[in-house]
Amino acid sequence: MTNKLLHLKAVSLSLRAMDPWGLTTTTLLVCVLFLIFLILWSQGFKKGKLPPGPIPLPFIGNLLQLDFKNITASFSQMAEKYGPIYTLYIGTQHVVVLHGYNIVKEALIDQGDGFAERGIIPVFEDVVKGQGVVFSHGERWKQIRRFSLMTLRNFGMGKRSIEERVQEEAQCLVEELRKTKGQPIDPTFILGCTPCNVICSILFHDRFKYNDEKFLNLMTLLNENFQLLSSPWAQLYNFLPAFRVYLSGKHKTLSRNLEKIKHFILERVKEHQKVLDPNNTQDYIDCYLSKMQQEKDNPQSEFDLENLTATAADLFAAGTETTSSTLRYGLLLILKHPEVQAKIHEEINRVIGHNRVPSIKDRQDMPYVDAVVHEVQRFIDLVPLNVPHAVNQDIKFKNYVLPKGTTILPVLSSVLYDNKEFPNPDQFDPQHFLDKNGKFKKSDYFMPFSIGKRSCLGEGLARMELFLFLTTIMQNFTLKPVGDPNAISIKTNRVGFLTVPPHYQLCFLPH
Repeated sequence: MTNKLLHLKAVSLSLRAMDPWGLTTTTLLVCVLFLIFLILWSQGFKKGKLPPGPIPLPFIGNLLQLDFKNITASFSQMAEKYGPIYTLYIGTQHVVVLHGYNIVKEALIDQGDGFAERGIIPVFEDVVKGQGVVFSHGERWKQIRRFSLMTLRNFGMGKRSIEERVQEEAQCLVEELRKTKGQPIDPTFILGCTPCNVICSILFHDRFKYNDEKFLNLMTLLNENFQLLSSPWAQLYNFLPAFRVYLSGKHKTLSRNLEKIKHFILERVKEHQKVLDPNNTQDYIDCYLSKMQQEKDNPQSEFDLENLTATAADLFAAGTETTSSTLRYGLLLILKHPEVQAKIHEEINRVIGHNRVPSIKDRQDMPYVDAVVHEVQRFIDLVPLNVPHAVNQDIKFKNYVLPKGTTILPVLSSVLYDNKEFPNPDQFDPQHFLDKNGKFKKSDYFMPFSIGKRSCLGEGLARMELFLFLTTIMQNFTLKPVGDPNAISIKTNRVGFLTVPPHYQLCFLPH
């Protein structure tokens, strides 16, 4: 027993002798790695002459300095310290943040050609794989965007043909809302079907009944993907892509849903191919298929079935959930502010009445409703951080040199919530877009669709839909809250890539 005790004591003394050396070695190794990181980081700044910013930590960058419950507030605090342009490290990737109207305009408008590339967003890069129009790059993006803008314009984006489709869908929406018979409902589903059917009309020259099984499945897939992209999971995935292997579950759901959406589109494409008449194109798919035929011998062409299905999926995603969320948030804000609802009803009664379908030309005679629509978009700040851009070449900008490929984050919140342009920006107030005479007042700071060459492809359509859908709803119904209007919460619980309105119920009473 004595020998065993002596042996254990000797081992203990040996371990104690080794501990300081082992601890010192670990400490030295960490210090050396951190020193190497700082040297490489400082050399990176010198090489590219990047704007200043907070010192990052190895591997995680500046993530610990961000409040994930309110990232835009974190960006604003950094702008106060470092100015309107600064460098932030998201993991190991450096991102140049643009904060405020002047610098966002200078980059995206004044030097728009150089800032026209799409920044890498890991969750989209892994799922979309650079196809389509929203997240594509280089020549592919140029060809498909140019074609899409021209096609939508020729089919009447902002003109009567698409307006008629929107008006038709608005009336279908009214009929669905009448079926509720004034009972409390969550408007999420109905307000999602409406803009989705407009996209179906543009792509397929057809619409679906709200109880159609395939249509319901499409709506479910779009809504689930939207919820995933607006969750903390998506932020973590984008900020720490190296850990994507540990986040594979939801990523696979996102990818699987997208494949189902693309399969739904491809079925319609095959139907179009059987009856295609290039001299009598009926919709976007007809035009795209005709373009494929024209360029079948062009090896540089980006027009193929993969990009067609991806672009159509982009139009569904960008044109359905964004408009739907804006409408849902808009109705919630109107519920919260009964005085706004009263003024809307007064203007509709005076300008349109109850026997005529609202049209887009009414907007010029309805400054208050127009102001409400603008204020809803400003206030909800749907895409607070914008969709990242990137520079397509080495660019000298504001006495700095931004290396080719640098990700640029033009923060839209910093413009939409500018307190000089919009006094008390945290308050919902349609007066932000009205002058002292009650006339509509335009603002260059209104950029919920972003600005420049990468601005939203469907801006014209979305603005038409928001005005016509909201006006038609308010022409036919009085919105009644469930409970005390003062108790209504307008704060969202989750702010990720997109701002998601909270769930709520309301009653649509015939007006």
